[in-house]
This record gives sequence, structure tokens and C-alpha cells, in this order.
Amino acid sequence: MDTFDQMEASLLYCPTCRQATPVRKRLLLVLLEGEKFDYVCVRCGTISGDKIERPAPARPAAEPRGERLSLPLPRRHG
Repeated sequence: MDTFDQMEASLLYCPTCRQATPVRKRLLLVLLEGEKFDYVCVRCGTISGDKIERPAPARPAAEPRGERLSLPLPRRHG
């Protein structure tokens, strides 16, 4: 289990403010590989970073326990 799979930034360096500032996450695009977000400086509105969040991989369906599919054996003629 990945504990840090979906980390969120709370402070990033802003090139305009020239210091680490709080950021707001803003959805920019919905792409085939995931959703692209911009991190925007709360103080001046400059984009301080971005991130693409990929959807979690689909888990295969679990087989029911105790139930097995049984097929009839072919008949022998002779």
C-alpha cells in the first residue's frame, strides 16, 4: 500500500513573491491519462506548480471462494 500515493502541496515556492506561499489547487484539464491541476499562489495568483493525477488502476474482480466452475467430461465412444 502506497501511503504517499496522493500527496497534496500546501506550500510551494512562488517566483513572484520569492518565497514559499500557500497554494490553491485548481483543475486545469481533463486528459486521457488523468486530470491536470495547477497550484496557484494564494497571495498573487501566480502558477507555482502543476500535477497530473492518474486514476487508480482497476482491480481485477475476485473469484467467489468455494465455487468452482465444473465442466462435464467428454464422453468416450467405443
